[in-house]
Amino acid sequence: MTSQRTQLIFGIIGRSGAGKTHLISRLLPAFCHLGWRVSTIKHTHHGVDMDKPGKDTFVHRQNGATEVMLATTERWVLQHECNTLPTISDLLQRMEPVDLVLVEGFHATMPTCMEVWRPTIGKTPLFPQTPGVVAVASDNSNIPNIPNNLTVLDLNDTMAIAAYIRAHAYAFKLPN
Repeated sequence: MTSQRTQLIFGIIGRSGAGKTHLISRLLPAFCHLGWRVSTIKHTHHGVDMDKPGKDTFVHRQNGATEVMLATTERWVLQHECNTLPTISDLLQRMEPVDLVLVEGFHATMPTCMEVWRPTIGKTPLFPQTPGVVAVASDNSNIPNIPNNLTVLDLNDTMAIAAYIRAHAYAFKLPN
């Protein structure tokens, strides 16, 4: 009997402009310093194409390839054509196992996540309607209507946030 693979994941969510990417860019070196291998998944609502019209890989996709892999000595990139947004499980199954995967976005389906909330961007927080939120990282300790069960962390304290994530990462079970 083969054992089921689990992958530690933790979501970083928040409104546009709140500082999610900036926080992740600070967390990555903190985790690497601890010897952890970390990968990321980023969801975007904007259409993104890594290809350029006329390039070989673009022509391959244009002519019907389901997947196109581009390989160099520095990295490889796999582009997969799809008609719907893949699930977290779909994406994790394609990734190498690491100590932790930080997921930016996917707030509706993340089992455990932290919201980055800054009042200066003028947008309401997501935590009231997002069940997976277990903590809020903010540059303001006066967060309106925050329930007692949510942990509030200083957005500028990268090491405290990293420690919280290490302690609360979700062990996502991947199908065999």
